[in-house]
Amino acid sequence: MVAIPKPPLEVFFLKPCKHINNHQIKFPSIPTIDLSKPESKNLLVQACQDFGFFKIINHGVPTKFINKLESEALKFFNSPLSLKQKAGPANPFGYGNKHLGQNGDFGWVEYLLLNLKLNSDNKNSIISVFEENPEEFQCAVNDYVTAVKGMTCGILELLADELELQSRNVFSRMLLDEQSDSVFRMNYYPPYPELQEHELEGKKLLGFGEHTDPQIISVLRSNNTSGLEILLKNGSWMPVPPDSNSFFVNVGDSLQVYTFSCSS
Repeated sequence: MVAIPKPPLEVFFLKPCKHINNHQIKFPSIPTIDLSKPESKNLLVQACQDFGFFKIINHGVPTKFINKLESEALKFFNSPLSLKQKAGPANPFGYGNKHLGQNGDFGWVEYLLLNLKLNSDNKNSIISVFEENPEEFQCAVNDYVTAVKGMTCGILELLADELELQSRNVFSRMLLDEQSDSVFRMNYYPPYPELQEHELEGKKLLGFGEHTDPQIISVLRSNNTSGLEILLKNGSWMPVPPDSNSFFVNVGDSLQVYTFSCSS
């Protein structure tokens, strides 16, 4: 790596939650990057430096792959708890559900965390939970992950190009390496109407607490449910409008470190 004579790429806090309090505040627009446009790599770097979070359109991930995976995921999360628990407890991969509260928030989230390494043992144990047509879930995951990996590698290579790094694949090869520690996570935030605000000592029920991501980048996709927020430089939390046809990208801690300085 070489020192980059440009500002480092910003890391932003994420907070998926159920309550948004900033409806009356006027927020900036989230940068939208059209990957089909020739100017996309310049806009990618600018969005990373100025915002640390952006939306991707014309991404090339087939809608049928997105819809199929969401359908299979909903089948899983709507299954009886006794069945889902056969894919857990998450250690760290598999099915998990937990209360939140380390950051002073209260909430609940169910999730399925998959290791993307080839022939990983966790895949077989999770797939075995699907008593009917387990191959449907496996195919849905494979198709979706392969397409999203291709899109992600393209984004990382555009970033490396625009940052004038020595190698165009300096970031993407980390994702493609057989020993890559990239993971795939599906979060489900079930409604719990019985958990009223007064039962939580006046604190609001959240789906997940504020955090940064340690990765190079995180690629996010939402359905049409709102709740995701990002922390702006001025200290205010900005709601991210859901968009089931696009992907969102968050700059991770690692990318910020890589672009801030480097060793000889």
